[in-house]
Amino acid sequence: MSHPGLGTEDAREELDAQRILAIDDRFDFDRRWHGWERTDHGARAHLHLHQPADRGVDVDKAADAVADLLDALGVDTAADGLADTPARVARSFAEMLTPEPFDVTTFPNEEGYDELVVARAIPFASLCEHHLLPFSGHAYVGYLPDERLVGLSKLARVVDHFSRRLQVQERLTAQVANFLQTALAPKGVGVVLEAEHLCMSLRGVKAEGSRTVTSALKGIVRDDPRTRSEFLSLAGTRR
Repeated sequence: MSHPGLGTEDAREELDAQRILAIDDRFDFDRRWHGWERTDHGARAHLHLHQPADRGVDVDKAADAVADLLDALGVDTAADGLADTPARVARSFAEMLTPEPFDVTTFPNEEGYDELVVARAIPFASLCEHHLLPFSGHAYVGYLPDERLVGLSKLARVVDHFSRRLQVQERLTAQVANFLQTALAPKGVGVVLEAEHLCMSLRGVKAEGSRTVTSALKGIVRDDPRTRSEFLSLAGTRR
């Protein structure tokens, strides 16, 4: 795509700005949930992920609700060691459900790197939206670059960001993959999550040690058998 009157760097900066706008438009429907926002730091491609102001946790109200729950369960919250439990629980949930804001900054792939980039065994924890019990494990995140690269720490931050909300593992996997595919416009993306769910190990079937594996593949990583096999081999899983 040509840009009359623009130099090479100007053209790249203009494309970056257009990409940010495309991301904003594409994900407008769930911006209130994810807190996606364009930031203006010159012409480089930035996305700011944050907790929208209208989605914050009311810690005092949550503490009152926890006290009511404990009372309904027959627990004497006035007993030694329990007086501060409602407030502690409320603060814990606030921490687990509040994403840390950060900027996702991408950089030109000046050397033309065209092999997979895979971050393995990224630890994560989230809350099951069905029972409010944790599930935790490791994420394996990779992408095949095109014109843009992203700092490796941002792969872990994206996983953490989408983990800090009531979740199901399938949706979390897809959200990480969809975000990276859109923010980077790479040739492909692969995400594998492996986690233990306490709602399975502590209750119900009580399948202690059972782990659930989910995957989301995009672009060449999904469509090309050799690339898909290479990603899954590089990702592996912890044993």
